Amino acid sequence: MSFFRRSQAAPVANAPPLPGGFSRDIVMLSEPAGPRAEAIRALRTQVMAQHLSMGRRALAVVAPSVDCGCSFVTANLAVAFSQIGVKTLLLDGDLRTAGIDFLIGPRRPGVGLRACLSEDVVNIASNIEESVQPNLSVMHAGEPATDPSELLGDVAFEQLMAACMREYDLTLIDSPPANIASDALRLSVVAGYSLIVTRRNRSLVPDVKTLAADLAANGAKVIGTVLVER
Repeated sequence: MSFFRRSQAAPVANAPPLPGGFSRDIVMLSEPAGPRAEAIRALRTQVMAQHLSMGRRALAVVAPSVDCGCSFVTANLAVAFSQIGVKTLLLDGDLRTAGIDFLIGPRRPGVGLRACLSEDVVNIASNIEESVQPNLSVMHAGEPATDPSELLGDVAFEQLMAACMREYDLTLIDSPPANIASDALRLSVVAGYSLIVTRRNRSLVPDVKTLAADLAANGAKVIGTVLVER
């Protein structure tokens, strides 16, 4: 099922950032009346109906390969949900090459998921940037990790996600490309649900099918597939 059929997801070259550290690629803020924002709202409606209304509180957004627009979709969807009063946490699960930093600048560099999982006691509050805008909080990835799979595979990440799902109406997780590492699979399994982002003329059908099959085989329910068009 394709929820998101039309997008111009290419970066806005040389455009100044918006107030609050938001990139102009956060189209829900930079061009709220434009077609890209409308497409995000349509996706929000589908996720609301297919996921949130059923009491589900976490969703990993995954892509089969690089440059599919995964971070773009995740960040804009998080902003879109916050705009309708859903208490939302945007969590950057890419401990290798953080993507959310380029879309929503961190206020405290170095703080985030890696620091949280590296501590003896999981301290979520000190690693989340609350109220980035009304109803939106962000946990950045933090400094790149040398052992990302080990950090995400530890029980501490499961504890973190359980706490996030208690505290927030919706936790949206941005994931690294599935063809680079197994991290996206782990994030999806802990979240329980995933949304696959593909890109026209870039994503290969066999790769998408393989990713969907791997997710299903490991118990992560795929709620839909997003098609991003250049």
